[in-house]
Amino acid sequence: MQLLGKPTQDRPLLVLAVAEEAQFLDTSLPVLLTGVGKVNAANALAGILGRWPNLARIVNLGTAGALQPGMSGIRVVDTVIQHDFDTDLLRKLTGSTFGEPIAVAGRGTTLASGDSFIADGAARMRLADQAQLVDMEGYALAVAASTAGVPIDIVKYVSDDADEHALKSWRESVAIAARSLADWAAHNVIGYGGTA
Repeated sequence: MQLLGKPTQDRPLLVLAVAEEAQFLDTSLPVLLTGVGKVNAANALAGILGRWPNLARIVNLGTAGALQPGMSGIRVVDTVIQHDFDTDLLRKLTGSTFGEPIAVAGRGTTLASGDSFIADGAARMRLADQAQLVDMEGYALAVAASTAGVPIDIVKYVSDDADEHALKSWRESVAIAARSLADWAAHNVIGYGGTA
């Protein structure tokens, strides 16, 4: 975890997994680098929210793999799910519901989060029935934000097709993704340059 800048009540906190995704951000706003995966993401953001509980907004920027054809560029997520958490089995075992989908402010895109980097066609096809995109942190960040009562936006740049070429594609496109995410933030995040 790395925090650049100090969170305040009147400015959004930008949250990304790794420095490669944040390389072109203007750090006029505070930036939290969580590390990869759901545990790192939840732990890092919960720690920040414990110290600064009254944040105005959280904006998760990052990369994601496409699960369905036609997904490219910047996508603003409206629902996030866990793809590696067996909600149905746990409901049968305990009678309680865990790991339900979380609605966030977005535009019609569902993001599946899990601790596995999806890089094979079979997993991609299985997940495509549930979501358009896949990442490793979004759901955990949405849970931490929701628990604290802080609104969150999840904005992803489609960096790869979540197939056998995904790792190579991510490495080749992460700089383009970082530039696109920085441009999106400059135009859409209040306090960063944006007016929306």
